[in-house]
Amino acid sequence: MAATIRMPSGDAIPLPRRFMTAWLVCLACAATLFSFQATARPLAAQVPGGVALVDLGPASTPRPKARFDGKPVLVQASDGRWQAVVGLPLGLDPGRHDLTVTSRKGTPGKRPIDVVAKQYAEQHLTIKNKRKVNPNAEDMKRITAERVRINAALGNWYDVANPDLDFATPLEGPRSDSFGKRRFFNGQPRRPHGGMDIGMPAGTPIAAAADGRVTETGDFFFNGNSVFLDHGQGLMTIYMHLDRIDVEPGQVVVKGQQVGTVGATGRVTGPHLHLSVRLNGTYVDPGLFLPAPRPATTASKSQGGNKAR
Repeated sequence: MAATIRMPSGDAIPLPRRFMTAWLVCLACAATLFSFQATARPLAAQVPGGVALVDLGPASTPRPKARFDGKPVLVQASDGRWQAVVGLPLGLDPGRHDLTVTSRKGTPGKRPIDVVAKQYAEQHLTIKNKRKVNPNAEDMKRITAERVRINAALGNWYDVANPDLDFATPLEGPRSDSFGKRRFFNGQPRRPHGGMDIGMPAGTPIAAAADGRVTETGDFFFNGNSVFLDHGQGLMTIYMHLDRIDVEPGQVVVKGQQVGTVGATGRVTGPHLHLSVRLNGTYVDPGLFLPAPRPATTASKSQGGNKAR
């Protein structure tokens, strides 16, 4: 039986086989493109340092509250359902953990989250400025004072109904696979790496990943020139080692707006952006929030992306 196309008049027009084949190929390509564009972010990864997406019921009911490890969790409406977006700490043990959910009626309940083990690699780096590895007494005073400011910037709860989780890429460049790596500076063990490094030349513009409010900026001992952006409900992005800061505390920025430029300030081995994503009080893999990187060009490959914070 020959394939046909039904016209608005109701007439059936025979379709040659070669045209039918091309038409089916176009439909398949369109379906593939649609599924790619419809990919929801963040991507779920129930591992230490990952993100769990937990269904909390129909969004026709009032928005419930959720807590994980005693900390409030982002809850958003997604496809007619309430969904908890839970950051899983890097130090979390594999196994079952409970998300506490409270309805507007005050009735608490539990939702299980099964966390799978993930082994992160080690990273050994040499830092020329030895004080950035072993600070002296004067440095420690500065670090202690800065920690108060950083904790205040990270401790806000900015209530937004549906924070934008489909992040834009702050900087197109080579991304190092360094999140979660156990780090050794000059042979000495330090905390796991809590972000993604993107290597580009100093002065390259850096954009906000999503709409947000600047909660802190400044030049910090380890982080260098940094910008802290609060996107709402405990979701934050932090941009570190900047050469220049282009925003100020209290400023509201939109996705794609320039917040600074790439630099090599703080504890680094070269110019790059260190991007951290923080969710319900813990650092999670930024790669779960970002679109796939563009194919690297010859110029960008030469910049590298395995720098240090």
